[in-house]
Amino acid sequence: MKYQAYNEHKGSGVEWLGDIPETWYTMKFGLTNSSATLGGNFLASESEEGIPVIKMGNLGRGEIILKKIEYLPVSESYENEYILKNGDFLFNTRNSLDLVGKVAIWGEELESALYNSNILRITFYNKFVDSTSFMNYLFNSSLGLSQLRLIAKGTTSVAAIYYKELRSLVFAMPPVNEQKLIADFLDHETAKIDNLIEKQQQLIKLLKEKRQAVISHAVTKGLNPNAPMRDSGVEWLGEVPEHWEIKRFKNLFKIRKRISGELGYDILSITQKGIKIKDIESGEGQLSMDYSKYQIVNKGDYAMNHMDLLTGFVDISMYDGVTSPDYRVFTLEEQNSIPDYYLAFLQMGYINKLFFPFGQGAAHIGRWRLPTEAFNEFLAPCPPEQEQRDIASFIIKKLEQMLVLEEKAKAAIKLMQERRTALISATVTGKIDVRNWQPPHD
Repeated sequence: MKYQAYNEHKGSGVEWLGDIPETWYTMKFGLTNSSATLGGNFLASESEEGIPVIKMGNLGRGEIILKKIEYLPVSESYENEYILKNGDFLFNTRNSLDLVGKVAIWGEELESALYNSNILRITFYNKFVDSTSFMNYLFNSSLGLSQLRLIAKGTTSVAAIYYKELRSLVFAMPPVNEQKLIADFLDHETAKIDNLIEKQQQLIKLLKEKRQAVISHAVTKGLNPNAPMRDSGVEWLGEVPEHWEIKRFKNLFKIRKRISGELGYDILSITQKGIKIKDIESGEGQLSMDYSKYQIVNKGDYAMNHMDLLTGFVDISMYDGVTSPDYRVFTLEEQNSIPDYYLAFLQMGYINKLFFPFGQGAAHIGRWRLPTEAFNEFLAPCPPEQEQRDIASFIIKKLEQMLVLEEKAKAAIKLMQERRTALISATVTGKIDVRNWQPPHD
């Protein structure tokens, strides 16, 4: 509401465009550009040596993503026409349906780079397009994205946009002297929104760090800052309250291995958000040929993906069901013990990578596992029962408070992202008049 609207409008002649500002005109996209060429068929690799090749995965919404860059060996030949130049407008012709049609402007992110055959490089006529930044915003607006999806061919997983159909798209175009002003206005306004989003993202990151610190301190040092301390004798643990015991997992837990032998159980998946019932009907994720070979998990059992100490996790099951026979299912056998206290300790073992030094396998392919012997011999601090109860309650309360803050931050990010999208769409379709806008001096 704080932005000014155009005073005079006219019919665009295009039903879905509606009225446009009096000084604007409609034009097929193909008339705005003088050339459009696809890149070369380069057999690039992740060697990080040679000449970078920009592929479909390197185009984000209006930005170049410099992650997972692949390289063409210097020894391979290529044509100079495939070398990107500063200011080139790039269009992604092939991807999944929700990502096809991504565009970005090539800056000087890399000294030199090539582009492959899924990328279309478009050159515009200066008399129609004064600012490639304006076209960047136009294609990344909700209107631009909706039009691109209408001409995309293929399936949800693999879709393509062909230049013939792309040329036929009709857009409302402002005069060339307004295009750069619109782009500058959006650069300024979206930068403010992006800054606010970044602050909320930083808050979420700090909350996660705080969560880890709260759990780690509570389960290893207790809640009484004045408690007399002693050396635990465990290098990573350091000092603990002097009245706490140190016990091996084999004295706390009992590993269970109960193969179901039949079908009909809920299939339980161990995720970093806890144990979930797997939807095997959808066909997504890893599926088993024979679930009768899975092991039983009862409510209250601990289930641990000890096969991957980098991305695995551990949780107390809220369900009866079965899980992979490769996982570790165990029960708390120590008398006068609180399951939630030891769950917090076990989860900290993953978060703080306490188990990692005791692992075996191939970490680079996600197979760094915690052997049974190492699990049994692992040492844990054991407070008296009431302290375990108090620590577990303290952790649950603190995590609930931090979860509320995190959800508020996520809601704020979602709201600002929606505002950003709405602002771009309103500006590039002529709902906001920026002709009198001046960039602030500061």
